Amino acid sequence: MTTRTKHPPAGSWQRREAALRDYDVLGNAPQKELQALVEIAAQVCRAPRAAINLISATHQHQVATLGFDASICTREDSMCAAVLEHTARVVVPDARLDERFRHNPFVTGRLGDVRFYASAPLVTPDGVAIGRLCVFDSHPRQLDAEQEQALGTVAERVVDVLELRLRTRRLESSLEALTRTQQELHRSNEALSVFTGQVSHDLRTPLTAIMASTELLGQEDSVKDDKWAQRLVTTAHRAATRMAGMIDQMLAYALVGAQLQRSPTDLGDVLASVLEDLAPTLGSAGATVSAGRLPTVSVDRQQLYSVLLNLVSNAVKYARPDAAPVVDVSAERRGGSWRIQVRDNGIGIAEQDRETVFGLFHRAPDAKSSVEGSGIGLATVRRIIEAHGGLIGISGVEGQGTNVWFELPGEDHDGDPNRYTSNDTDHDNPPKSNHASGHDIDEA
Repeated sequence: MTTRTKHPPAGSWQRREAALRDYDVLGNAPQKELQALVEIAAQVCRAPRAAINLISATHQHQVATLGFDASICTREDSMCAAVLEHTARVVVPDARLDERFRHNPFVTGRLGDVRFYASAPLVTPDGVAIGRLCVFDSHPRQLDAEQEQALGTVAERVVDVLELRLRTRRLESSLEALTRTQQELHRSNEALSVFTGQVSHDLRTPLTAIMASTELLGQEDSVKDDKWAQRLVTTAHRAATRMAGMIDQMLAYALVGAQLQRSPTDLGDVLASVLEDLAPTLGSAGATVSAGRLPTVSVDRQQLYSVLLNLVSNAVKYARPDAAPVVDVSAERRGGSWRIQVRDNGIGIAEQDRETVFGLFHRAPDAKSSVEGSGIGLATVRRIIEAHGGLIGISGVEGQGTNVWFELPGEDHDGDPNRYTSNDTDHDNPPKSNHASGHDIDEA
């Protein structure tokens, strides 16, 4: 079989060197796998000697051999280097009669006595020829069509071994980097918790003094008799109270996900606790809250309480001025997750703001002037859901209400994905709960 000599394309050596570096195979080859392929090549071609030769810019490296010891020679002495750019198999019955090899030291006797030579290219998925799989003999001979094809197939498997090793190494590197990132994130969360706790403690002391002082000052006759002074004292007391609430919220935000206390939790019971604690707010707003049956999932009950508390209270706060709030809470199965949805008939959130409202201290532009808030609530909600391995988002038609949904991975507690555990929630007669009330309510 004859082939035409091809000139190396521009930059081919640079690409070849880069591929060899990526494979990290020179001096560090996967011996067991490559040795098995060399033996298969020799067996199917009935040749006494075989080798996997990788060609660098200056040398030929034999990374696996059969019938002789592996070695390294200069590229100029390599028989495989002479046909490296050929993309087809090369079969030479007698190398002494082939112009490409007749003066080669492996043929002339200086380095060897090769007569029969056959090889197949080792080409990467990117089309870079990095070497050849060759079989040879000291006696002239020939290969039949099936042997030639088998030699090419084995050569492809050699590249597969190198690719698998490369991808495995990259995956291991990615896993190591991910592990380091997780460890660093854990350290950062711990540092954030410690920092926030310290700041909260340091700020609470003077704030408590300010709140106590303004409260006492407001009871003085001289202040009661002076409307301007009374207004200033009242404003100062309210501002200090709001700041104390923000400190508590920031501490809660920093602690989210630090230590999840997961247990099978009936979300219907959690919602009942939320509605019980929000009863005064719901009553004063004339709100109607309906709920379908909710699943039992493995979550941190306290943190899911905070999620539903924020979402339901937001749905009531951001009502349209011309309509009483109507809120619906429902659940549906989606693949391996439960999707919980809190829909309302409020003012809605513009599509371009539906991602930013989950940022810390971000609020929907339309809501800034109508409802007071710090912009911590939805940031905390997202942090809780993501700490549980879930997703959260917003949908709905602008001006026609909002649908805030979150997904929690995992099946029902008893393994039945279609089982619900809680009955429909009746806002007028919410189930009683031992859950403590008095939690802060925040908004987007």
